[in-house]
Amino acid sequence: QVQLVESGGGLVQAGGSLRLSCATSGSIFSINAMGWYRQGPGKQRELVAAIPSSGLTNYADSVKGRFTIYRDNAKNTVSLQMNSLKPEDTAVYYCNARITWHQGMRVITNDYWGQGTQVTVSS
Repeated sequence: QVQLVESGGGLVQAGGSLRLSCATSGSIFSINAMGWYRQGPGKQRELVAAIPSSGLTNYADSVKGRFTIYRDNAKNTVSLQMNSLKPEDTAVYYCNARITWHQGMRVITNDYWGQGTQVTVSS
């Protein structure tokens, strides 16, 4: 089975920084896209940042210039450095990855999600 586990959330004042990390586990062959999504109170889940295997990054307009996504292909991890945080960044942040893995003789490709980590930015 494949698992994604996030860490690094917490409470921070506006203007502060946090770094989120996402570790993967399982019998992984390869990982295509990796990314971070968030879901604020009363809002739909939205893409924050994504990084495919090519390394080209994509950011939501609301976080451009403040957030940076990193990927370590050797360790199959993805991180999100968040600077100049604003109260509107408050949300549960989820790691996502499209992973190909094996289960015995089967090869499975699917999208997987972490359990989420809470980020709260106070004004």
